[in-house]
Amino acid sequence: MLFTLTAHDKETKARAGTLTTDHGLIQTPIFMPVGTAGTVKAVHQREIRDDIQAQIILGNTYHLYLRPGLQTLEQAGGLHRFNGWDKPILTDSGGYQVYSLSGTRKIVEEGVKFKSHIDGSTHFFSPENVMDIQRTIGADIIMAFDECTPYPCEYNYARKSMDMTHRWLQRCCDRFDATESKYGYEQNLFPIVQGSTYKDLRVKSAETIASFNRAGNAIGGLSVGEPAEMMYEMTELVCDILPADKPRYLMGVGTPANILENIALGVDMFDCVLPTRNARNGMLFTTQGIINIRNEKWKNDFSPIDETLGGYASTFYSKAYLRHLVHSGEMLGAQISSVHNLTFYLWLVKQARKQILAGTFRTWKDKMVKDLMVRL
Repeated sequence: MLFTLTAHDKETKARAGTLTTDHGLIQTPIFMPVGTAGTVKAVHQREIRDDIQAQIILGNTYHLYLRPGLQTLEQAGGLHRFNGWDKPILTDSGGYQVYSLSGTRKIVEEGVKFKSHIDGSTHFFSPENVMDIQRTIGADIIMAFDECTPYPCEYNYARKSMDMTHRWLQRCCDRFDATESKYGYEQNLFPIVQGSTYKDLRVKSAETIASFNRAGNAIGGLSVGEPAEMMYEMTELVCDILPADKPRYLMGVGTPANILENIALGVDMFDCVLPTRNARNGMLFTTQGIINIRNEKWKNDFSPIDETLGGYASTFYSKAYLRHLVHSGEMLGAQISSVHNLTFYLWLVKQARKQILAGTFRTWKDKMVKDLMVRL
């Protein structure tokens, strides 16, 4: 995998680059639609490729391991062939999902024992078998197994958790380096910075992660309830330490404003369930601001959802028709809303890249952050 930086913004730490994988190029900054169980909810692969114009999608180790299971994925030839997506894929290690199962899991040095949310069966994840699972899933970028701490988190717990995450990382690297891709293309391992919201822990973790000299690095444990300003402070601290010649991935972030502010701090890659989750609840992100499509004011508004974006869903369907679908509980409403919101997110990072290349990112970003927070 090759990461090439193309441009740096003069007034911020934003940068534009190109990430080359065996499944294609990724132009950064980039947003990755979340396809937790091998599918971006309510969206066809053709729509992800042609309308949304995503360059990479995300899958999840925990969910894919449980269902459809490794045997099915391996017989299919990996996730790319199973779901028909021929561009790059990144898999989250399942660490966050295990964290969210706080009532049914036990964390020890060897790994994590947990119960399936599907049928209550007991399973065990270790750094080693999480590498094996992700080899079988076949993503282009795979994540190290880590512990995601909650917010707020006591200092001693955060420190012990971070130290264990670093020990797990060594085990991940040992197993990853001792194995090979099952499907004939290159896979790359990204470590994850932890340390909660404590500056000294974040510094130590970023320095430790950087020392492993992997193809890219991720920042975890943020966007879990902490104030946005604290997120930005931790992100800037870490980005100043992580190597500039490798992609930086901020996990699970976030709102359009979060993405733009973190691009300004030097982040290259993002993912979040927010655009599709909010879409299913009737919240739309547009170039003019935020729309609650359920509101009465859209009942007789026959203008397109957002002409500026382009894309079929955003320009073909009217606000009035989409409101009708959502109020009627029609599945098509969730589909149109999801395609639209993802189209907006990919438009946003594409515009950010254009502004970085043009040297006008700072002014554009500041105005855009304000505009996007308007509720129409």
